[in-house]
Amino acid sequence: MKRLKRAGVVLLVMLMIFSMAGCKKKTEAPKEETKKEKTEEPKKTEPVETKEPEEAPANQNLLTGLGDLTDGAIGKRPVAVMVNNVQDALPQYGIGKADIIYEIPVEGDVTRLMAVYGDYTTVPKICAIRSCRYYFPAFSETYDAFYVNWGIDDSIADYLEALNLDQYDGINNAGGLFGRDQDRLNKGYSLEHTGYFDGTRFAEVVQSEGRRTDLADDKKGTAFNFNGVNEQLKPEGSDCKTVSIDFGAASATLTYDEASKTYLKQINGNPQMDESTQTQLAFTNVFVLETDISVRDDIGHKQLNWNGGNNYTGYYVSNGAVQKIHWYKDANNERSDLHLVDMNGNEIKVNRGKSYIAVNYPGQSQFQ
Repeated sequence: MKRLKRAGVVLLVMLMIFSMAGCKKKTEAPKEETKKEKTEEPKKTEPVETKEPEEAPANQNLLTGLGDLTDGAIGKRPVAVMVNNVQDALPQYGIGKADIIYEIPVEGDVTRLMAVYGDYTTVPKICAIRSCRYYFPAFSETYDAFYVNWGIDDSIADYLEALNLDQYDGINNAGGLFGRDQDRLNKGYSLEHTGYFDGTRFAEVVQSEGRRTDLADDKKGTAFNFNGVNEQLKPEGSDCKTVSIDFGAASATLTYDEASKTYLKQINGNPQMDESTQTQLAFTNVFVLETDISVRDDIGHKQLNWNGGNNYTGYYVSNGAVQKIHWYKDANNERSDLHLVDMNGNEIKVNRGKSYIAVNYPGQSQFQ
């Protein structure tokens, strides 16, 4: 009986061992080959649109930032022309094509214009040409420009010679480019209001004389720090639809035209027109630069601080708004750039287009 029991125990133990072995084999059995996991393709994302820096056009006019230079004028010097601006000389002609116009007081607080043309090959016929005052070349040299005038204030002859200007003067009919407008003489204009400069022949004369036409290496940059090619931005300041400037014996008013985004100019309360095109002077940018102006002799010639200073007040007006700025040129360096900076001393950005620059007594301008 005991043997039977012992045999039964042995049999039971053996069954348990086989059972455990079977379980072990089952757990260690090779896993079934699982299907390859389906990997998801990366989601397609839309390409991020990055704006490439806008490249200036190859024929960029350095005075306006616009691509309107003829091929023959790329990299060439501009032309600055002195223009009579008294009431009896109006209307002038040829000034509507200027890229920058300066207006500055002269004797008796009437004003004179300096019209600057970026393309020396397309300068128009201009009338009435007037004489030089020393502070106008101090600004024309900013652009490495040829300088055109009819007569000078004799007291500044040595100064002009020291500047070594490339100058064309109607007094000696330099280049044969000057004459009297017979139609104006017939209409009764005084002789001093009839002098013209035939800019249509200027490139031909300059080239035949072998004068330097290429811009100096340090003058190949733009006149201003321009906004992007397709940008038209408001200056950082208050709204301004009208600029009123009192020079003393003359006034200028510039009124914003929403349609063209330009300021239309008036002189002494009347539209200032270009007689040859019958169009009113219009500017994308208006600058008023305040400076020290006094009388320096019995004739009434002005003493004018043309280099300003980093705390001299100015105003930049464009696109319906005005920004207060500071302005300066390097002291005693006529060829230095015209610096226009904000209240923190950072160079401002300017819209592309034509510019009007008034240099005037402090506190004689209103912005509304």
